[in-house]
Amino acid sequence: MEHLDYETLNTLRQVMEDDFGLLIDTFIQDSNDRILILREVVSGTEADPIRRAAHSFKGSSSNIGALRLMTLCLSLEKKAMANNFEQLERDLVEIEQEFAHVQELLRALD
Repeated sequence: MEHLDYETLNTLRQVMEDDFGLLIDTFIQDSNDRILILREVVSGTEADPIRRAAHSFKGSSSNIGALRLMTLCLSLEKKAMANNFEQLERDLVEIEQEFAHVQELLRALD
């Protein structure tokens, strides 16, 4: 699976024009905040905060065209909905690694 949907990013660049870099910076900062929240809630035993945090990160990833990151967040969201707490830490590490890669790719566009 592709890390980024470049068609989505090209559309965003056309729409945002000079503010495209700001959009990228905002996504990166927001994503860092979302990962901190996920790190906090994944260590707990309540499904709803995990589901909400994963759902929110999934949406922002989708909006920017981060396809694999979106899919990983969807998987985490589904696990939380099913009250499946197995390997959530491992899943979060995978999300963090994918975000680091996406961040590099997005910075290269800016």
